[in-house]
Amino acid sequence: MNTAAPDASSEQYVLTLSCPDKQGIVHAVSSYLFITGCNIEDSQQFGDRDTGLFFMRVHFSAERPVTVEKLRASFTAVGDAFAMDWELHRAEERMRVVLMVSKFGHCLNDLLFRSRIGALPVDIAAVVSNHKDFAELTASYGVPFHHIPVTKDTKAAAEARLLELVRAERVDLVVLARYMQVVSDDLCKQLNGRIINIHHSFLPSFKGARPYHQAHARGVKLIGATAHYVTAELDEGPIIEQEVERVGHEVTPDQLVAIGRDVECRALARAVKWHAEHRILLNGHRTVVFA
Repeated sequence: MNTAAPDASSEQYVLTLSCPDKQGIVHAVSSYLFITGCNIEDSQQFGDRDTGLFFMRVHFSAERPVTVEKLRASFTAVGDAFAMDWELHRAEERMRVVLMVSKFGHCLNDLLFRSRIGALPVDIAAVVSNHKDFAELTASYGVPFHHIPVTKDTKAAAEARLLELVRAERVDLVVLARYMQVVSDDLCKQLNGRIINIHHSFLPSFKGARPYHQAHARGVKLIGATAHYVTAELDEGPIIEQEVERVGHEVTPDQLVAIGRDVECRALARAVKWHAEHRILLNGHRTVVFA
């Protein structure tokens, strides 16, 4: 394995895989890369004794010209031999993302800014909201804004419009950046593993409106946020990242809200970045994160 910095002139790729754990997996992968003239830049792996599954992420370079399609075709035999669930991507390929928001814009603004300065390896294809509050903010970043109102009677049509946008813009990931609508089971299935949410980590305590005020009334000492994949089980999808900050008795409810905003932004930004860099592998109801 080469520990030097990747050669900027070579093509960079990321291979991720999971499969039943058995002897020879790492050898098979490294041998394949050697035979195809590739060089491993970084490799991480994890064997889960509870599930009997093996997980691996390999960042490698190709010194001679090759396409990602040819690499995928030639790796199929290795994947089949070990019953792998695998993906292979060009490392520099940026994911196309849709951000969804309602009336709290801190996560939206944070992700837009991080994308603009290059801190997130994503291209934000659009912002979708059930309100018009952040149309001007979105426009200031040069990103298309789509107002899709949602009511009980129009929910199905609104989700159909969202899926149409996802297909038309070739979107890889949908991020609920404080989007305060419950998505349907059908939408969860169609975007399985491609939709991330952020919420405060008081759950299942302090549900409903003004959770930070409820927490203040109970003397909470830790403020937290959880970023997770969205499933049909509300706020119970596989957790990607969590962030916490300790608070004292002197902190007011409004200060708790402000701290909570920062914590939510940090947790969500890391989750989006790791997903975009193919660092997250699903492990049942959990995740393996090669951060």
